[in-house]
Amino acid sequence: MSWRWGPHTLRARLTFLYMTVMVAVLGVYVSVVLVLVARNLSDALDARLRSDFRWAAEMAEQGPDGSLSWFEGEPWTDGPWLQVWTPGGELIYRTSVAARLPVPASESLVAEADGRIRSMPDDPAPFRILGGRATVGGRPVVIQVGRSEAFTRLEVRELAVLLLLGLPLTVAVAGAGGYVLARGALSPLQRMAERARAITAANLDERLPIDSPRDELGRLAAVFNDTLGRLESSFNQMRQFTSDVSHELRTPLTAIRSVGEVGLREHRDAGAYEQVIQSMLEETDRLTRLVDRLLLVSRADRGELALAHRPVELGAIADDVAAHLGVLAEEKRQSMTVEHEARARCLGDQIALRQAVINLVDNAIRYTPAEGEIRLRVAVSSGDAVLEVSDTGPGIPARDRSRLFERFYRGAHGGASGGSGLGLSIAKWAVEASHGQLAYERIDGRGSRFRITLPLAPGTPVGEPAAAGGA
Repeated sequence: MSWRWGPHTLRARLTFLYMTVMVAVLGVYVSVVLVLVARNLSDALDARLRSDFRWAAEMAEQGPDGSLSWFEGEPWTDGPWLQVWTPGGELIYRTSVAARLPVPASESLVAEADGRIRSMPDDPAPFRILGGRATVGGRPVVIQVGRSEAFTRLEVRELAVLLLLGLPLTVAVAGAGGYVLARGALSPLQRMAERARAITAANLDERLPIDSPRDELGRLAAVFNDTLGRLESSFNQMRQFTSDVSHELRTPLTAIRSVGEVGLREHRDAGAYEQVIQSMLEETDRLTRLVDRLLLVSRADRGELALAHRPVELGAIADDVAAHLGVLAEEKRQSMTVEHEARARCLGDQIALRQAVINLVDNAIRYTPAEGEIRLRVAVSSGDAVLEVSDTGPGIPARDRSRLFERFYRGAHGGASGGSGLGLSIAKWAVEASHGQLAYERIDGRGSRFRITLPLAPGTPVGEPAAAGGA
């Protein structure tokens, strides 16, 4: 329904709709009442005609000369409209009312006197005549009694005028009442609008008032409050994300600048300059990796990464990552092993899952002390493909586990590790994008284990031995 040319406020619209419905309902009500009243009055008029006929047939008086007469009432009152005819059509009696109000067509009804009521056109209203045969004083006669419909129509007309005059007043009172009710019912909505208008990015902790949580407006306010809560959380995460990104980008840039300034303070030989340049390149590589991870996170949030879902061998990924990062583990005198307990074949994106495993193993190498052990285990459990990355590091404190997969969160030991705080969040995204789960558990009070669980690819035999491999 278009309100282009109608009222522009919800309160006025509700009042207008209320009045429109009221007019329609009252219009139907008035029409029904008038039809019923007119029918009842018509039935009552017919009943009086039949009563008049019975009176005329029973109350006739026969004079000494054989003439017939009827009591017509007092001279100042209107008696019945009565005509008596012979079966041959000769008028033998007529009351004064019938003489004063003649109905010319009544004579034609003598031959059709069968007890039915007929309406004859007359001015100012139709005239109803009931004609029937009877025997009065031993003589067969045709009796006609009649009544005008003028009084019936007058009563219907007066009632119609009364109802139609009262209709606008009723609608006006109902409209005023509807406006007051709409104003009261929508007052919480106005308060919510005023409060919502005052909420900005600076005070997202404000909430809309809820007068009654059980009604529709209360539930609407609750939905808006939930939305505001999510917006507040998103804004806080965005602020934290911006702050963390600024800090992470500042660190390698500061290092590059510091190394460059130190290198330029005095004249050095070629070997010293080579070390300075190598340090600057290392910081540049770190900055590049950070930017690449930020771009990956940004594209993942926007849904721009089209991931493939093809059969992937987790054992092959584990072997590849162990070979790729084994050099870093050797530099820290750490041992790295890959255990294949079963063939774990799942559906997913091989590149994304490989990146997830690289991030987990890189974290394990970073936090595990020298002479420590890192173990990759590939297995099948409860119909799922499983890849575990375990280490003998200090583990993650209980206070940090709830925020373990948050972006840029590095916990109590993360500050000294040199990590960006994005590795675990990217790993979790990569695993969940392949319809899997990434979980953490502590190992015997020391060490960490990250478990990747993915649904087995269709057609993979459960319990099939793994192919030979290891690192």
